[in-house]
Amino acid sequence: MPDKEQNTQKDFMIEKIKQRPINRKKLLRRTVITASMAVIFGLIACVTFLVLEPVISNWLYPEVEEEPQTVVFPEDPEEMLPEEMLAENLPTESPSPSPEPGPEPEPESIMLDQEQIQEILSGVVLDRDNYKELYSAMSAYVAELEQYMVTVTAVTSNIDWFSNVQESRNQTSGIILNDNGRELLILADARILRSAESMTLTFHNGGQANAQIKQMDGYTGLAVLSVPLTELPPGIDKESMTYPALGSSNSSRLAGTPVVAIGSPMGIGNSVGYGMVTSASYIYSVPDRNYKILQTDIGGSRNASGVLFNLDGQIVGIITDNKTNSGMEGMIYAYGITDLRSIMIKMSNNNRVAYLGISGLDVTSEANSELGVPMGGFVTKVDMDSPAMLAGIQQGDVITAVGDREVAGFNDYTSSLMLFEPGQTVEITIMRQSQEEYKEMNFSIEVGEAKK
Repeated sequence: MPDKEQNTQKDFMIEKIKQRPINRKKLLRRTVITASMAVIFGLIACVTFLVLEPVISNWLYPEVEEEPQTVVFPEDPEEMLPEEMLAENLPTESPSPSPEPGPEPEPESIMLDQEQIQEILSGVVLDRDNYKELYSAMSAYVAELEQYMVTVTAVTSNIDWFSNVQESRNQTSGIILNDNGRELLILADARILRSAESMTLTFHNGGQANAQIKQMDGYTGLAVLSVPLTELPPGIDKESMTYPALGSSNSSRLAGTPVVAIGSPMGIGNSVGYGMVTSASYIYSVPDRNYKILQTDIGGSRNASGVLFNLDGQIVGIITDNKTNSGMEGMIYAYGITDLRSIMIKMSNNNRVAYLGISGLDVTSEANSELGVPMGGFVTKVDMDSPAMLAGIQQGDVITAVGDREVAGFNDYTSSLMLFEPGQTVEITIMRQSQEEYKEMNFSIEVGEAKK
């Protein structure tokens, strides 16, 4: 019995513990998983670095972005009468020599009367060659002006009944106005731009660039578009670029002035029309502003767009649809450029436009002398629920001052109001008829914002 226990103990002591065999498939799987996780974490680290590096760089080394320059358009040039223009091209008599040396007298300009002008013009005879030269010169003139024009292509997507996406493209013409040091500014008709998903500008050399709406005016239907100067196409750069001059549409002799319509006056891009201004007496009235409408004898499309240039290379009008309600259909009409200046400055600088809701006209000298109406801006209409109506301004009031600026006519009221921003308070002085006399009244009105 003791021998048996001793043998059992001996057997126990000589037993070997075997190690678990290596599972190669499991080891390979873990190795692959570890390597994959390392790759994934490496990719995440790279992506995180790429995303955060610009943010960290801008935080550590912020870039100082230049403020855009304020865009200002010059005032109207002084009006020159036709006889003065003729006299300017005529030679003047040389002064007789002075026996003693001294400063030479300035030459005197020659003023011509109507008979002398007619005599000069009657000696001018034009033949076929002159006619050909005239149109060749006009064609060359238009080619010079085309550098200021762009074609705006607006892209809009619609979904039909079968859920198919249909892309539509519409075009209008725009005029390059100026730049603010960061962006190129273009004035264009906004009718096709309101619902556009993207806009492409095509310049005179065929180069293209994407544009954005900077600001839009709901009353004129015009918009200012912008393109970063860094994104201009090859051949279009700020250093070599020139901008068109603005003329005057307030001339007393505007009717009969020859003009050139370029852009899309015929409803087709890069079309042109020659003619003259036949009327400049119609006033298109909108709240707080009046626009002179220039009517021409140039036949055009109902969808016309573009610009009217005079023969001095100056813009005198921006083409629009017929707002005169006259029977002259199919003719080119345009906003007078002088009345557009203030709203062009506002839109070019992306400033909000003031609104009180007053429509009006100038008080004529006849109404002042015969009826005793004070000189100023005569209120013809006040918009319902507008700041002016809520303050108490009424139809028939005469605006005589805006703040500390006197108002001699409705245009003075407009230019004074444009100096204010929405939310500010403006002091309006009016004269209101009470029985047989006019009494002065003052109103403090919070300025609203014009529709876009």
